[in-house]
Amino acid sequence: MQRAPVIVLGSGASAAHRLPGMPQLRDHLVASTLPVGLEARERDLWQDFLNAAATLDLEEALTAVALTETLTAHVVAATWDLLAPADMAVFDQVVRNRHHLPLTRLFQHLLKSTHNEINVVTPNYDRLAEYAADAGALCHHTGFGHGYLRLRQTDHPLKFKQNNRPVRTVNVWKVHGSLDWFRDPQGTTVGLPILPSRPAGMTPVIVTPGVEKYRITHDEPFRTILAGADTALATAQAYLCIGYGFNDTHIQPKLVERCRAQPVPLVLITKAVSPTAKDFLLKGGCRRFMALEESGTGSRLYSAEYPNGVDIPDRPVWRLDEFLGMVM
Repeated sequence: MQRAPVIVLGSGASAAHRLPGMPQLRDHLVASTLPVGLEARERDLWQDFLNAAATLDLEEALTAVALTETLTAHVVAATWDLLAPADMAVFDQVVRNRHHLPLTRLFQHLLKSTHNEINVVTPNYDRLAEYAADAGALCHHTGFGHGYLRLRQTDHPLKFKQNNRPVRTVNVWKVHGSLDWFRDPQGTTVGLPILPSRPAGMTPVIVTPGVEKYRITHDEPFRTILAGADTALATAQAYLCIGYGFNDTHIQPKLVERCRAQPVPLVLITKAVSPTAKDFLLKGGCRRFMALEESGTGSRLYSAEYPNGVDIPDRPVWRLDEFLGMVM
C-alpha cells in the first residue's frame, strides 16, 4: 500500500455493487428483440449465437460467431441499456452517502502520502472509480476534458493544478470504454453527463466481448487509453487487483511481464480466485503475491508460502471494505 499500487478493477468489483455481470448480460442479449429490417443471413447468424450461448459463456459465444456490423451495434446498445440503470443507481447512493463506495477510502488513503496521482486500470464500463474519486474530493481523469460535452484530451495523463500545485488525481484507464462515451455520426467521440437513455444518433463507445474487440481497440480513443494503461502497468511498483479474474488480453501482458521480470508485490482480493489467476500465481508467474477469496464466514489465503491455501476464519478480508479495515 505504501507503494501506491496500480489498482486493477475487474467485474467482481462491480458485482459487489449489484451491477450485472456476464451471465446477466448473456440472458439479456438472448431475450433481446432484434432491430427490424435484418437480412435472413443476419437472423441466421443471431440464431447461431443463441445456440452457442446455450452451452458457452458469453465471451466464447460471441467469439464463436462473427456478427455483422448491425448485429454488433445491437449487442453494444443492449449492453448499455442493461448496465446504465444499475450504474445510475450506484451514483444515486453515492450522492446520498459519500462513503458508500470503499474505493473512496482506498483512493484517499493512497493519496495521503507524497503521491499526487494513482492509476486505475479496468475493463469495466461502469463509473464506480469516477464516482469514488468525486466522493473523496479528488480529481479523476479518463482521457476526456470537463464539462457537459467532454472532448478527448491528447495529454495523458492530464496534469491538474491548483495554485500552481499538482492536484491529487485518480487516472482511470478504461480499456474497453465507458457508459458515458458516445460517438456522433461524424465519428467524433465525446463524454456526456449521466443519462437515463442513449442520446438519439449517438453510439455508445464500449467494446463488447467477441472478435470485434480486437479490431475496435486499434482505433481511438482506445489506442491512447491502452497506451496509458500499458505505461501504468509496466511501471507499477505494486498491484492491487479487486475482483479481477486475470482473463483480459488487454491488461494481462504488461502485468504478467513485469511480475515475471521483477519481484513486484501483487495482492488479489475477490469472491473466488479464478482458475486463470491460480494458474498464473501458483505456477511462479508472480514471486510475491497474496490472493484472498471467500471461504465460509471468513477468507482463504494463497501465497508462495501457502500454495494450497490457508483459511482465515471469521475474517472476510476478501471484501474491499474488510481488507481496508485490516491495512489502514
